[in-house]
Amino acid sequence: MKLASLKHGRDGRLVVVSRDLTRATDAFIVVATLQQALDDWERFAPALAALAEQLEHGSVPSFRFHEHDCAAPLPRAYARRHAAAWPGYPALLRQAAGAEAPAGEAGALRHAASDGFLGPRDPLTPDDPAASLDLSAGLAVITGDLARGADAAAAGDAVRLVTLVAEVIRHDRLRPDGLDLDGAEAPALAASLAPVVATPDELGQAWRDGSLHRPLLVSRNGKALGCPDAGTDLGSSLVALVAEAARHRPLGAGTLVSAGPVSNRGIDGGPGRPTAEGGAGYACLAEARAAEALTGGWVRTPYLAAGDRLRVEMKDVGGHSIFGAIEHDVV
Repeated sequence: MKLASLKHGRDGRLVVVSRDLTRATDAFIVVATLQQALDDWERFAPALAALAEQLEHGSVPSFRFHEHDCAAPLPRAYARRHAAAWPGYPALLRQAAGAEAPAGEAGALRHAASDGFLGPRDPLTPDDPAASLDLSAGLAVITGDLARGADAAAAGDAVRLVTLVAEVIRHDRLRPDGLDLDGAEAPALAASLAPVVATPDELGQAWRDGSLHRPLLVSRNGKALGCPDAGTDLGSSLVALVAEAARHRPLGAGTLVSAGPVSNRGIDGGPGRPTAEGGAGYACLAEARAAEALTGGWVRTPYLAAGDRLRVEMKDVGGHSIFGAIEHDVV
């Protein structure tokens, strides 16, 4: 099933969305918000799934679903852990900067802000017009309760929902190794989720081996930045990240584990090529800039500026949007 939260109060108004994202029906007869559903998933999920099936058959009242009416599916989460699951991205940035790999485990999970996600179509307002704003687009899963030390099988069972995540980060506050000056991951200026979340079974064969195997479509001002495959060149699957997040402490229902940016290597194992040259491109401006510096000697891709429009989306094999689109205007 697919779920979304329309803008209403602090935690949104939960709706069930049709598979083609054209229709929705209110979920209030079952549960009012997504967090409440996650808190008692075994009780509410079957009823929500039945409502989704009735929506597909047209047997419940419905209305036109508009993505611009959506808040983030989970407008605020109790916790979020984040990692660079595609190791090509940080390695490329370090190579371009001539920096050493940071101490500690590569792709380690870090705590990230989760108390307020932008709506998927909200405008983005920089805190400094001169800042070097970098886009990072990837995937996220939302978990149920998971015990400390749970194995991969239990972590997979705890994945309730899957969606897309986009972050805008001030790259001028980062060191070449992707950390801020205090040695912790720099906080995102803004983070947003796709309009819709989907249960893993809704994704069919695209969800396998604990990861989502579909290209992530990223564009800027209508021009493709990249279409890297989210199931390729992974260092850790999304399920493995969930298990890692629970290694030392339990996870509460509604924990969000995010990973990105999606990054594909070139066929020679080096930097990926831009889409204009037949490559998969990039899901991160900093990675595009690093690849340009290494392969061409000069950087052509600018950071974000006022007037830019970002779009992040993923489509199924039939070309239909799976989660709807994240689209932000920089104002």
